Formats: sequence, structure tokens, C-alpha cells
Amino acid sequence: MRVLGIETSCDDTCAAVVENGRQILSSVVASQEQVHAKYGGIVPELASRRHLECILPVIREALEQADCSLDDIDAIAVTQGPGLIGSLLVGLSTAKAMAYGRDIPLAAVHHLRGHLMSPRLNGEKLPDPHIALVISGGHTALYRVDSPLDVTLIGATRDDAAGEAFDKVGKILGLPYPGGPQIEKQARGYQGEIIPFPRARFKTGGFQFSFSGLKTAAAQYIEKKRRQGAPVNVAQICASFQEAVIDALAGQCFTAVESEGLKVLAVSGGVASNTALREQFESLAGPRGVRVVFANKKYCTDNAAMIAAVGTLQLNQTDPPPKAALDLNAYARLPLG
Repeated sequence: MRVLGIETSCDDTCAAVVENGRQILSSVVASQEQVHAKYGGIVPELASRRHLECILPVIREALEQADCSLDDIDAIAVTQGPGLIGSLLVGLSTAKAMAYGRDIPLAAVHHLRGHLMSPRLNGEKLPDPHIALVISGGHTALYRVDSPLDVTLIGATRDDAAGEAFDKVGKILGLPYPGGPQIEKQARGYQGEIIPFPRARFKTGGFQFSFSGLKTAAAQYIEKKRRQGAPVNVAQICASFQEAVIDALAGQCFTAVESEGLKVLAVSGGVASNTALREQFESLAGPRGVRVVFANKKYCTDNAAMIAAVGTLQLNQTDPPPKAALDLNAYARLPLG
């Protein structure tokens, strides 16, 4: 089955063509970083308008790279949620129109299910069950994955997502948007004293995360330095903040792996591109006999290949596959597991 995937949950317009759920024939991403950079964050209205401009050219490019046309597409998979509602509606409306017009099946895919699938796009087998961490600008969640379509939420952030905290601290420091990659860049190679920023602790137990307090502590530290007229050591703050985030993520992840009696941890989402995070997770995994599988960096951030891969599985579950439902809607909030 050859599936066209469409992903517009946030600020990247994405399309991909995937064969049989595994072979990626094309994956095209139109970034909006320059559109939102001057605002220091994503402006939803601007994002949806940019999606309208890019969606058809991006789909055409994905088809050209896959050396096929719409006549060669057997089905369409599209992100239904969660995400920015205006952005989601652009992709969903386009997918519904194309599927209905060509009388081909349509799969509505949960965005996080796509991220959970992305480590499998590496080509290596990912055994089930395993523990999976999704870390991005909008999500920080921990799942037990018994199969690609059978997942259970076992932990999530109480407030800010890890990527959101990175971006906000980057903005406070005056770094270019998005802040996450800039903080990683500034922290790289820093060897000095580390600021003891707090790590959240939970009396209720479980595999929860919280980054609001850490973000506030970093903001207050920076503000105090500026108020005193003291120099702000950007590299030191970035290294210290990054270390605190990674510690919080790693602590809960490896506790969850041990608690569930499993030996494989999969990590995906935009923050999974962070090299320091990858190195720390791998160093902690070895002594514990745990294997960590990261999504390929090009599939960590939002992409349509992961959506097409999940869509293929969903369509294969029903016979015949479902056709486009005109009442199919997008959802800004959409629980999973």
C-alpha cells in the first residue's frame, strides 16, 4: 500500500509518501521558523495562514520526490490532533478533499502516535513491549508500548513541556528562536561550574514531569544577575539548565523501564535531537542493561512519514479500509492511552 501522509499540527507543513508502512519514498518539510522568529514563538494565526500557502506545493514536491502521482496513491493519512486547531484544519481539510475526490481510504492519525512510530523508521526492529518517551515543544509524555497501535500513558508533564521550557529560557536569554537548539549550541563545550537549578520531586510517585519551576528558577537567576549589573554567563546558564532538564527526563524514564520490567527505551520528538541528551541516556543505559533507540534526527521533529506509517497500520486493521468521512474533525486536545 502506498500512502500519502500529511502533517500540519503546528508550524511545519509536511508531506511524505510511504510504501507498505516502512519504505519512505519521500519526506518534505516546509519550516516556518523565519515566520515566527521575530515573535520569539509560534503565532497560531500566522502558522495556519502559512500552511494554506504551503500545503499544495509541499504535497506536489513529496509526490515528485517519490516519482509518482496521485494516481499511484492508495490511501491518505493525516494528523487529526492534538495541535493548533487552525493548523490542523488546513491539513485535515486538504486530506479529506483529496481522499473524497479520488475515492480512496483516509486514516486520521494521532500526532503522538506518529512520534511513537518514528524510532521504527530507522529500519531496525524495535521490540514490543517497550517504554517510549516523547519530548517536544508541546509534549512530554511517557508510554508503555505493547504494539504500535496499543499504547498506555504512564506519565506526563504537569505543566510545561521540556521543549517549551527550552524555548522560553532561550527567549529570556535573548537567543534566536527556537531556543532549544540555541541552548544546546551555547552549552556545548562548557566545562565550568554548574548552577544547581532545581529538579522536580513528586510526593505522589508515578512517572511525572514538571519544568515550570525549573524555568522560573532560571528566569529568576538571569533577572537577578541583570538587576545587580553582573555579567550573565550564557554558556553556564545554558549548560546548567540543559543538564537539569536531561536529569529530570532520564530519572523518570529509567525508573519506568525498571518498574515495568523492560529493557528497551525509545525516545522521539524534537528534543530527542539534543546530542547531550542522547549521550547521557546512552551512558545511563549501559550499566542497566537497557537499550535506547532514538528516532533518526530527521524524523525527531514533525514529519509526515511517521503519520503515513501509522496510517498504513490503521488502514490494514479494517477490511475494507474506511473511506473519507466528511464529518471528520480536528481536535486541539486529543488524549492517547
